[in-house]
Amino acid sequence: MRVLLAGGGTAGHVNPLLATSQRLRERHPDAELTVLGTAEGLERELVPRAGLELVTIEKLPFPRRPDAAALRFPGRWRKAVREVRALIRDRDIDVVVGFGGYASAPAYRAARLERVPIVIHEANAKPGMANVLGARWTDFVGLSYRSTTLAGEFVGMPLRPEITSLDRAGLRDVAIAELGLDPDRQTLLVTGGSQGARSINRTIVATAEQIVGAGWQILHLSGGRQTDFEPASVDHYVAIEYLDRMHLALAAADLVVCRAGSLTVSELMAVGLPAVYVPLPYGNGEQGMNAADQVSAGGALLVADGEFTAEWVRTRLVPLLRDADRLAEMASASAGAGVGDGSDRMCELIERAAATRRQS
Repeated sequence: MRVLLAGGGTAGHVNPLLATSQRLRERHPDAELTVLGTAEGLERELVPRAGLELVTIEKLPFPRRPDAAALRFPGRWRKAVREVRALIRDRDIDVVVGFGGYASAPAYRAARLERVPIVIHEANAKPGMANVLGARWTDFVGLSYRSTTLAGEFVGMPLRPEITSLDRAGLRDVAIAELGLDPDRQTLLVTGGSQGARSINRTIVATAEQIVGAGWQILHLSGGRQTDFEPASVDHYVAIEYLDRMHLALAAADLVVCRAGSLTVSELMAVGLPAVYVPLPYGNGEQGMNAADQVSAGGALLVADGEFTAEWVRTRLVPLLRDADRLAEMASASAGAGVGDGSDRMCELIERAAATRRQS
């Protein structure tokens, strides 16, 4: 099986692609996998590091206003599609698998013109433009969330083995020790992702004493780009700028305060962690939609960025920290809403699509 996997730009596109490719290689050791991306996205580092070949095309955003870039777009679009069509023919590709991002739209169009089956994975509850386009040309669409507005079948998020095989209970003591935490306290994990979230950071620092006063401790991952960050100066508070062994933080945590990126939400549900989501206050509202499945299942709370204040922590978060029964119910609901075999489900979708090519 010869597969072209297209996607990139952000971790939300690259990581599901890598998780799927890893599982494909395990299921089909002889499979020939090629990744299509751009030279600007995270894929330029992560794909070669995973031992996969990366072929790049020009980054080609859809024009959103009538300007000079919009006038140049048709020619650049045709050039990108020609390049991908040539790649499909040269590699005798059996199936094109797209994960959204700049490289996916030209890949979908090229596959359509070359009569090669298309498989799509949509990571967000609100689908991106590239996947909306590609979904017109295929019945093989995998969705991360049941609430996604795109037509397709629910497969969940393809996740790294470090997440799907994580034994939180078995690793907890090691994680607590390595992170410098107290084994006798429950842990509130706070993270805004690798870059951090200034509004979350400020509210948590301002209320750290109240959170600790509820009998908890705080593991605060502040983010590498928060140059003005000042950690709280209270006991049972540990601040780390960036943690590359995120599985340790998940093993130590009992509740998470974070943004609601698609990958984050899927990982927390997969490991059964309850959460308080504070979605990004800009964009098209997709982060709030990402959290909808877990929130409706009872495994998470959703609070607007502007409402996540010291008063909200005092009146809503601190009482939750003191309610052991409710936290246990939220953890159980999170685990029930999560999917740990998203990579296998995506592989099955790819195999079914590839079979249609062999039958034609």
